[in-house]
Amino acid sequence: MSYSLDTLSIQTLKSEAKALRDERARAGTPLGQGQALEEISRKHGYRDWNTASASLPERVHIPVQVGQRVTGTYLGRPFAGLVLGMQLLADMRHYEVTVKFDKPVNVSKFDSMVHNRQRVRATLGIDGVSLSRTSDGEPHMRIRRA
Repeated sequence: MSYSLDTLSIQTLKSEAKALRDERARAGTPLGQGQALEEISRKHGYRDWNTASASLPERVHIPVQVGQRVTGTYLGRPFAGLVLGMQLLADMRHYEVTVKFDKPVNVSKFDSMVHNRQRVRATLGIDGVSLSRTSDGEPHMRIRRA
């Protein structure tokens, strides 16, 4: 399981507070952990540490990272590819992912038609399953690490 320290969470603030304490100690002005947490919380726009810790999740799980190889299905067709972009959405339970398929995927249901897709963008839950569904109820995309 991987966590991103780029996405704001309680763990992110704690890590930033530790770095601030280390920086101040090297400069000869030691800072307590509580003071560091308060300062970092204000830096991120919160009134104080209690407000920040009540508002933020403990950690943010990021299912895939940019540059990571993935496999899955797109419109019912299997694929393997590379994650080109990933953005966690504000609710911290969904993310937008852009995947470049190794081989184009024919998304047509008819053998007589070819509609290839090489690069797609989808909104997924942290379980790796898209919110959008086909008319028969199947998720547009399912993704997992290769």
